Amino acid sequence: MLCGRITLGSEPNLLERPLFSLISDAERLTTESFGPVVTYSRKVFIPLTTLCRDVCHYCTFAKAPRQIRSLYLSREEVLAIARAGAEAGCREALFTLGDRPEARYAAARGALAAMGYESTLAYLGAMAKAVLDETGLLPHLNAGLMGDADYAALRPVSASMGLMLETASERLSQKGGPHYGSPDKLPARRLEAIEAAGRARVPFTTGLLIGIGETRAERIEALQAIRDSHARHRHIQEVIIQNFRAKPGTKMADHPEPSLDEHLWTIAVARLILGPDMVIQAPPNLHAPDELAALLRAGVNDWGGVSPVTPDHVNPEAPWPHLDLLDRATAAAGRVLRERLAIGPGFAREPEAWMEPALAKVVRRSVDARGLPVTDGWHPGTALPMPVERCEGVTVRSGRIREILARALEGGRLEEGDIVRLFEADGPDIALVAGAADELRRQVVGDAVTYVVNRNINYTNICLYKCGFCAFSKGTAKNLRGPAYMLDLEEVGRRAAEAADRGATEVCLQGGIHPDYDGNTYLNVLRTVRTAAPSIHIHAFSPLEVTHGASTLGLSLHDFLTMLKEEGLATLPGTAAEILDDEVRAIICPDKVNTAEWLEVMWTAHAVGLRSTATIMFGHVDRYANWARHLLAIRDLQAETGGFTEFVPLPFVHMEAPIWRRGQARSGPSARETLLMHSVARLVLHPLISNIQASWVKLGEQGVIAALQAGANDLGGVLMDESITRAAGGINGQAWDADRMTAIARTAGRFATQRTTVYQPAAALMTAAE
Repeated sequence: MLCGRITLGSEPNLLERPLFSLISDAERLTTESFGPVVTYSRKVFIPLTTLCRDVCHYCTFAKAPRQIRSLYLSREEVLAIARAGAEAGCREALFTLGDRPEARYAAARGALAAMGYESTLAYLGAMAKAVLDETGLLPHLNAGLMGDADYAALRPVSASMGLMLETASERLSQKGGPHYGSPDKLPARRLEAIEAAGRARVPFTTGLLIGIGETRAERIEALQAIRDSHARHRHIQEVIIQNFRAKPGTKMADHPEPSLDEHLWTIAVARLILGPDMVIQAPPNLHAPDELAALLRAGVNDWGGVSPVTPDHVNPEAPWPHLDLLDRATAAAGRVLRERLAIGPGFAREPEAWMEPALAKVVRRSVDARGLPVTDGWHPGTALPMPVERCEGVTVRSGRIREILARALEGGRLEEGDIVRLFEADGPDIALVAGAADELRRQVVGDAVTYVVNRNINYTNICLYKCGFCAFSKGTAKNLRGPAYMLDLEEVGRRAAEAADRGATEVCLQGGIHPDYDGNTYLNVLRTVRTAAPSIHIHAFSPLEVTHGASTLGLSLHDFLTMLKEEGLATLPGTAAEILDDEVRAIICPDKVNTAEWLEVMWTAHAVGLRSTATIMFGHVDRYANWARHLLAIRDLQAETGGFTEFVPLPFVHMEAPIWRRGQARSGPSARETLLMHSVARLVLHPLISNIQASWVKLGEQGVIAALQAGANDLGGVLMDESITRAAGGINGQAWDADRMTAIARTAGRFATQRTTVYQPAAALMTAAE
């Protein structure tokens, strides 16, 4: 028997604690770490071979060659299963197979040789690659005992792998035990295989099979062994606590099955030993539907693989629950069912650390900031309508969210962790957050939906900087979408005059940092526009441009901004902010102004009497904590200066962004995240910033309507010429005229009214409410 502790820190002996106490602590740890979300993988099961050199006395999966028509699935059979799964919306292909059958059966060796393979693992690698290449499903491999070389060979064609430890009890492998005659079930050998997976940096699934004759103390030893291996390598992505099911025709057909309480005890102890961040799984098909809530309370936060196509080949007598039934059972426990990939969400958030580059690229492009797949198909900048999920009910975190909302509605400064909790809202809690933000919007600014009539003038797309998210910037005449250009001053003036003639009250001027530009360039742009359109409001120059202009003239920010103001600059756009957290900026724009420098430009601008907008560009490599820090930085500066007129969430448009094309960024935020950004911004910035803008070029018509019903009150400008989002692949048009703004507001149950840049009413053009 393996040695191990059976206490956890200062905890009383786990063997002596009552079940209700264990479950209470386990549930608290689970919901604190995972909130209401319970995951599952939509997968197909591919039984590559049912041959195995082991003879476990409870198993009906493994068969002898004489019992099998075909010893291995053919390539065509493997791909047929995988294609059926892809058509049914699956994302994972779980390969199940026996342990090295060629070591026992000459027939297996002959079948492999006939196909041109030396081993079952070699054939597995080829089939996993075929599935990955031809269907896009991510393979998860349950291939039995493997060593360092095996993991290295299979890692490039799999997202994750797994091996159940089952037990730490060596006595179960002795004569009369369930593992007698099964050399691969020796605990020491299985633990070494789990260690090898850690050395190979393989996201790994393992777990226990309870009720096969082990004691509770032996279960604790097994869990501690898993915990210790994970502490060394951080590679265990989930631990399965599976209950034994007696199967007719096996030597253990009459062996008693563990009770529900026994299963609950083991799950709760697993949570306490493995900690709040470990994913703990229990197969939902091995319990009655009315028992699933109890499993969740005991510490489960994952249901494992559920297939709409293939049966559970290991437990064929237990069909998978229909996903609708599983969703209802999960919701009844105050949880929210969400799909995951074959690689767990914690690992999917940093796939480059755990996968080969080609696989990491697929995963990163598939997930949201939580590491869960985006399943609705929507992306910012596309023509697809933005889906909005509004669920009724409550979750295990609804009470906590209501407490946070109450503090926000009172105008208090939220902490970073509170804001992260709001961004994590899912299921019914989305409506809770969005509803609070919309009611706050109604109280603060009423039902008017404002917009400004303006024109964008992007005078050059040539830029010295190489921001990873930017598809607008050009360094040559043949780079990405369209040629490089630089407007001369005459053309800038012509466009400004044309904008004024067409009723614009504002021109927004921004461009790349051209190598020939200096501070005088920006001063000359202002003089040109002021001459061409004397009455128009000039909204111009990002903090990066201001910094560049000041440094090239050897001036302080204060002096240069004062000069710009004297030449006609009225307000600044709050762009170049991206994410105001330097751990993100180091990845997406390492040569750009840092967080402190951006804030210093805005502080100085406000000090000289220039107001500005504030923005966030989110959904690339960032996480919810980064968003929270950004919002707090904006709030804190606003508390000091009062200079921000509005806050503008800008979801990352990925299609032509260099960082996305290299596979280093997500495919923009999900619809859930985008909606919540507008809501959470309203709540976090209250009462210091009253206006939250929805960007129609990013969100499209349905997205704008959703944002207006979740805390936003402004649609920005009609633009007349939008180029930056279009360069990134956006297709929502170059202009939305006043009639369209009015129609959108009406669809959202509101009325539209024209404003100035600083949110004064443009009285003569105001649209009355109907």
